Amino acid sequence: MFNKGNMTLFVFLMLLFVGCGDSFLPKPLSTASLQTRTTINNFLIGIFPSWKPKVNPYGRTEESIEKTEGRGRGK
Repeated sequence: MFNKGNMTLFVFLMLLFVGCGDSFLPKPLSTASLQTRTTINNFLIGIFPSWKPKVNPYGRTEESIEKTEGRGRGK
């Protein structure tokens, strides 16, 4: 029952159901497909927190540019 061909078909059908089932399936199944996709999206977004750098990555470059421009103007 769980051979490689059946598992491949099952995974393909699940991806099809989640990915675009709400566009062609009848009403109760299209709603389930949309809810499943929304749940999976929210779960994956929740796993990875929003990342903010601890330092300003361009700060040193901007300071160097300001120093260079300031010296060129006679400051």
